[in-house]
Amino acid sequence: MQSSGDSLGGILSLLVLGAGGLAFVVWTIVRAEEPLQRLVKWVLTAPVLAVLIFVVAPLVGRGGYTAAFGGIPLTAVCGIFLAIIWVRDVAGVFARPFTSLYDGGNVPPEPRPFYSVAQARQKQGQYLEAVAEIRKQLERFPTDVEGQLLLAQIQAENLNDLPAAELTIQRLCNQPGHAPRNLAFALYSMADWYLRYGQDADSARRQLERIIELFPGSELALGAAQRIAHLADPEMLTAYYDRKKYLVPEADRSFGLRPGSAHFAPKETEPGLRAAELVKHLEQHPLDGEAREQLARIYACHYGRLDLATDQLEQLIQYPNQPARLVARWLNLLADFQIQGGADYQTVRQTLERIIERGPDLAAAENARKRIDLLRLELKGKEKSQAVKLGSYEQNIGLKGRLPH
Repeated sequence: MQSSGDSLGGILSLLVLGAGGLAFVVWTIVRAEEPLQRLVKWVLTAPVLAVLIFVVAPLVGRGGYTAAFGGIPLTAVCGIFLAIIWVRDVAGVFARPFTSLYDGGNVPPEPRPFYSVAQARQKQGQYLEAVAEIRKQLERFPTDVEGQLLLAQIQAENLNDLPAAELTIQRLCNQPGHAPRNLAFALYSMADWYLRYGQDADSARRQLERIIELFPGSELALGAAQRIAHLADPEMLTAYYDRKKYLVPEADRSFGLRPGSAHFAPKETEPGLRAAELVKHLEQHPLDGEAREQLARIYACHYGRLDLATDQLEQLIQYPNQPARLVARWLNLLADFQIQGGADYQTVRQTLERIIERGPDLAAAENARKRIDLLRLELKGKEKSQAVKLGSYEQNIGLKGRLPH
């Protein structure tokens, strides 16, 4: 019973070893770069292993000089044969950790779309063929941003099919998981195509409003609102994108003989009229930071109304998600107005310290620190501003509307 149990255990051990060896062989064949070549190597190796297991091992196991003398040369022959078959594979095992630092090893490359063929077709003027190539890639990678933008670009710029381009951009925006800046870039591109190729300001405005809907209250929404505020009329767009002819008049031969050149200076808009235009513009586009800044300059520099200028800049500064660089610029501008308006050292210093509080590690904060160090000299070099007498249009310079909250 003891011997039959031992033999049964030995048979089970052999079966387990055999199954493990077979699994190892299959695994090496599947992982090989050339599976057929690896299979041939195992086929040639099988009889050699059989000789070593069933001939050499029993021969050496019997013991004795004759057994050793007969087994050792046969073992050497088998070893040489196996080395010829597997030397490259064994060497590769030891070299792979070092070569993988440069070639990535056996890690398969991440699948990604390739649009070189489509771009070549586009350069050759074969736009429909380029679209077909892009669609082939998008069938495998339906959410790829680059491919969808390239498709929309060809549809808008080369095929003059703006509705198809807009449909492509809409599909991109409806896909989840895309970065906000990618979606904003796509919608900005669609707006530019409508302006350039369609002279359609209304459709361009619709694309920009889509950015505000997708990312309300964000920096992207503020940029889109700023762009909407400066959209031109269709007539102006047509004139802008048409090639213009510039006529160069003959120079004035007596220019150097005239006593002065003041009459050559361009006419400037009267500040009161400009302020009224800006107020009206801001009622329709309250997020237009450029217009509000211009209005603040008129209040401070022309009318000497620091309170009104401060109100305009504070609306920009306090609005959420404003870019840090713009907030620092407006605070520096407010400090300029305060110095010009005769504010004391402590007031101007508190304004500059707000820049530091918002971003102590930013370059703007370091510039604010340097300005604070020299602030007393700056105040000393400024003369007190003279009071400005307001005209009859004083009642129109106040802005009733404010930024939306």
